[in-house]
Amino acid sequence: MGIREFPGGAPRGKGIATGMRRSPDVSPRRLSDISPQLRQLKYLVVDEAIKEDLKWSRSVEDLTGGPAGLTSIEERILRITGYYGYQPWAASCKREERPREGPAPAEAPAAGSEAGRGSRRCCRCSGPGLRKLGWGLAVVLSVCTSWAGATQLAKRTFRTFDAPFTLTWFATSWNCLFFPLYYVGHACKAPERPSVRQRYRECCRFFGGNGLTLKVFFTKAAPFGVLWTLTNYLYLHAIKKINTTDASVLFCCNKAFVFLLSWIVLRDRFMGVRIVAAILAIAGIVMMTYADGFHSHSVIGIALVVGSASMSALYKVLFKLLLGSAKFGEAALFLSVLGVFNVLFISCVPVVLYFTRIEYWSPFSHIPWGHLCGFSLLLLTFNVVLNFGIAVTYPTLMSLGIVLSVPVNAVVDHYTTNIVFNGVRVIAIVIIGLGFLLLLLPEEWDVWLVKLLTRLKVRKKEEPAEGSGDLGSGPQNKRRARPSFAR
Repeated sequence: MGIREFPGGAPRGKGIATGMRRSPDVSPRRLSDISPQLRQLKYLVVDEAIKEDLKWSRSVEDLTGGPAGLTSIEERILRITGYYGYQPWAASCKREERPREGPAPAEAPAAGSEAGRGSRRCCRCSGPGLRKLGWGLAVVLSVCTSWAGATQLAKRTFRTFDAPFTLTWFATSWNCLFFPLYYVGHACKAPERPSVRQRYRECCRFFGGNGLTLKVFFTKAAPFGVLWTLTNYLYLHAIKKINTTDASVLFCCNKAFVFLLSWIVLRDRFMGVRIVAAILAIAGIVMMTYADGFHSHSVIGIALVVGSASMSALYKVLFKLLLGSAKFGEAALFLSVLGVFNVLFISCVPVVLYFTRIEYWSPFSHIPWGHLCGFSLLLLTFNVVLNFGIAVTYPTLMSLGIVLSVPVNAVVDHYTTNIVFNGVRVIAIVIIGLGFLLLLLPEEWDVWLVKLLTRLKVRKKEEPAEGSGDLGSGPQNKRRARPSFAR
């Protein structure tokens, strides 16, 4: 048995005590299988040449020069032989990368300069991260306030203007401003200002080689325009029947529906934690229905919000399936195309609803144009921040803004309506919020968690080991010093 699996180490068989029996060809599965070798290796003596060659290895240091009682002979032999996948050099590299404590006086100035350079580098490296985090907080506040403000303003609008589909059509028409706003921002940032036609042609490549043709408009843009309209209409119609707190928390279930549809349609990776989140979302929906005692208005309103969340999830999954991922300019053009589709083909629906008295409003002089324009502006801001905020911050922070709008709506409803926060409603809100947060976990969250726990365990083991090493070195030095006084 030789010292092996060390980079740049000595050849096999060198420095092995004579008369030692060779290890079997098959690697042992238990320590008892190599007990004879363990008893012989208690008296193993390593040559000085091998020590010099293996100076980067912590295994030889622990075997020959380590403090007594720090490690057992079984652990030492596992470090040398590499049995059971034990890789000592991985730990040694981490230890060697640490700066030495208490440098010599001659090395102190150099070490101080290097530390200063390192701190400057850390500050430079952490600067973009802090800036991105700061932008993330601003985006979270923008998403939260715009979504909560739009929900509350829509609720107030329906007191004098009972026409949810007309409000949906009016707000969706503002999507035509997406591409002009994008072009203004791109022209201000780009070193060379491209023309509108040139930028439009570049973004039209998203729809295919022929660009935005009439066939592409009806096959790819029109279905998403219908889904967009249904999502907003069902949500606004539900606000008429239930309070804004229940509507906003139930709409958070669209994240769970996106995962389920992606798992079925897109064959995305199966994750147990997201299945748990989907179950929590469904349980929250049932408990929210039970909170008001299964009244007709509450049941219909909850069904409308769930339908709105389902349409939103279907929109996102079909977009990824049929169109893939889009850049900022392409996304802005696509949303503007949805606004054009709404103006050209959906404008007739509010007229029909008006003359059929399904959505009849007062004369134009009594229409609350301020509420309509405010709601449309807040909804436009919400969609702009949600689609383009990824350029300055993390996507997870943007999603947090949606779930944070729930407590904002709850506070407003508490002071403006007669909502009763009973135990069932509070538990349902907490369950749905918890499921939403679980869905924000990355796909490799379990790997990161295992690495974090492993690092914590290694640090806990190293700290008492270093402390016992410092305490054990004192008695050894005293014992070695006694014979010198006897002389």
